[in-house]
Amino acid sequence: MASSSYVRLTAQDHSFLVAERRSTPMHVGAIQIYEAGPLRRRDGAIDVATFKRGIESVLHLLPRYRQRLKWIPFEAHPVWVDDRQFNLDYHIRHTALPRPGGSEELKRLAARIMGQELDRSRPLWEMWVVEGMEGDRFAVIAKIHHCMMDGMSGVDLAHILLSPSPEYELHEPVPYVPRTAPTGRQLMRDAALRRLAIPWEIGKALVEFGRSPNLGTDLRERAEAVRQLVSWAVHPASPSPLNGRLCPHRRFEWLSMPLADVKAVAKALGCSVNDVVLATVAGAVREFCIARRAHPDEIDFRVSAPVSVRRDEDRGRLGNQVSSWIVRLPIDEPDAKQRLEAIRRVTEELKRSRQALGVQMMMAAAEWAPQALLSLGARAASGPINMIVTNVPGPQFPLYSLGARLIELYPLVPLLENTGLGVALFSYDGQMCWGFNADYDLLPDLRNFVRAIDASFRELCAAAGVTPTAHAGAGASVIPLRRGENPSG
Repeated sequence: MASSSYVRLTAQDHSFLVAERRSTPMHVGAIQIYEAGPLRRRDGAIDVATFKRGIESVLHLLPRYRQRLKWIPFEAHPVWVDDRQFNLDYHIRHTALPRPGGSEELKRLAARIMGQELDRSRPLWEMWVVEGMEGDRFAVIAKIHHCMMDGMSGVDLAHILLSPSPEYELHEPVPYVPRTAPTGRQLMRDAALRRLAIPWEIGKALVEFGRSPNLGTDLRERAEAVRQLVSWAVHPASPSPLNGRLCPHRRFEWLSMPLADVKAVAKALGCSVNDVVLATVAGAVREFCIARRAHPDEIDFRVSAPVSVRRDEDRGRLGNQVSSWIVRLPIDEPDAKQRLEAIRRVTEELKRSRQALGVQMMMAAAEWAPQALLSLGARAASGPINMIVTNVPGPQFPLYSLGARLIELYPLVPLLENTGLGVALFSYDGQMCWGFNADYDLLPDLRNFVRAIDASFRELCAAAGVTPTAHAGAGASVIPLRRGENPSG
């Protein structure tokens, strides 16, 4: 029930809290690399005080950033309440790499930071300002709990925290006056009233649905979407070298490539950019499995591809408005062009069948489901898949933080139970930025997977007759992977 002093989490937002374990922290993140620009002080250090003032000046536009979790007694459902002890210094941290810090040092630091859970007694976000980088740069390692945002709300967030112009003016922060949090008795009373209203809300939803001019078609599509979702759930994903029991520690790698090259391949082969991404991943998984002495033709390899269902009126709001596709990758196919064609057929069918409706309907039903069912659902979410691959389109123009230009942004998606690798992409200012978050023990050879991604994309370029633009690729530090080679030593 609505209250001026708290906001109840949706079932989808709550599910990310339920899924969290010590070995599976559920925060999303990004490594942002900036030119120091005007944030370089005369003594050579980064002006972190000004950076904090810039964040503080826009916090009134992000009320969730000053809210913490409170739990409804007995029901064990969380709500957002204002944090009366909010302290910006806790959330914005300052650290440095041994000079001159390069990409490898930054990756190791990011992996350590991203492997640590956020404190649930405080607002669920942190920013680490990292100086000591070579080339007159600094970095920001940002992490925010998935219960607060999805990929598209992260893009909206970037437009608040960053500017399209190097010109800036620091405004005085709006005074923060926290609202009084509800008592446990108030929360229990509102929860009881909400339960009493369930039959009315369900009835109202059914009446509104019954007014659809295409009722028969809608019913068939939704029934088919749920059937497909259930069929995936009852058939667990195949074991693979990328799956297994997770430890609490992480490895992080990244890769960038010109977005124009990706679009050129998509245009030449008559598919979408996302099809090219999935085909690139499929080729890399195939080569990685072969190098680990696994047989791709014996593995039913599936990925979850999140699909935004955010409406125009939801722009600027945090929280999750996302469904997903489950896509079987044709890793048994040796030909790059044929892999892409197979994926194109699958994604076209997914669009026609509206498979994403299945997850939407399950989340809608979960709003009224007991906590125990939500917990079971969250734990089962990783069963049908081997990996998450998420691709978020970002702005194709430079962004600035207080005049400091953002050069690169590498995203991070959390790992689900048993999934040892998550791949996240963010397109920004002409670049396709790949972020690879991996379990420390399962993927000691993560760099080789990144190299396989680069090689797989070049295969697609050759198949499409596209000459890839010269770029750093996976980086000089990535060791080539040979078939049959021991991946860990």
